[in-house]
Amino acid sequence: MVTHGKGKILATAIGLATLACGFTSAAPASLPDPALDAPLAQTKGQDSIVLAGGCFWGVQAVFQSVKGVMQAVSGYAGGSAATAYYEYVGTGATGHAESVQVTYDPSQVTLGQILKIFFSVAHDPTQIDRQGPDRGTQYRSAIFFSSAEQKKIAEAYMEQLQHANVFAKPIATELAPLNAFYEAEAYHQNYARLHPDNPYIALNDLPKVSALEKEFPHLYKQP
Repeated sequence: MVTHGKGKILATAIGLATLACGFTSAAPASLPDPALDAPLAQTKGQDSIVLAGGCFWGVQAVFQSVKGVMQAVSGYAGGSAATAYYEYVGTGATGHAESVQVTYDPSQVTLGQILKIFFSVAHDPTQIDRQGPDRGTQYRSAIFFSSAEQKKIAEAYMEQLQHANVFAKPIATELAPLNAFYEAEAYHQNYARLHPDNPYIALNDLPKVSALEKEFPHLYKQP
């Protein structure tokens, strides 16, 4: 059975479920709040951060369900415009990571809260060049920052988590400046919401949204 819309093949439901468990078993149930964070803005506004944590379907689904997030768009970051197409990115040789541009209202949710969700339920930050059943540099964990403040907050939180030993293995998340974000093809957008019965989505992505609702009830919003 071909799934993931990307030429991937399910071995068996049990086998894929076992691989998917790599996400939940490595990530702790809860993380500390960031010691360094931007305060909630006094007025409504708009800011964005680009996050990579494996297949963008699941990361997009998580952040679409976060209060204060105005838009979550699947795309590519880390490579050039000439290779920002799935056929190229899928080779793992273009430098891109499957990413999600999270646009949010800083008067409703802080960058630190977004990062806490990213590290706790959106993906497993200890996996290197893979995420669950997906393998390759295009599935690496990364934060692409666009300002000195974003870099400072992300760097501080990663150091805080490392020193707190909340993960069994070191955090492998790349922290890099955002040179450009390229929106993915239309068929990749809102994929988890449009295909909840897809075995890949059911096993790998919907549990992340359920974890968001459980761990962050004050930030969870119904689809």
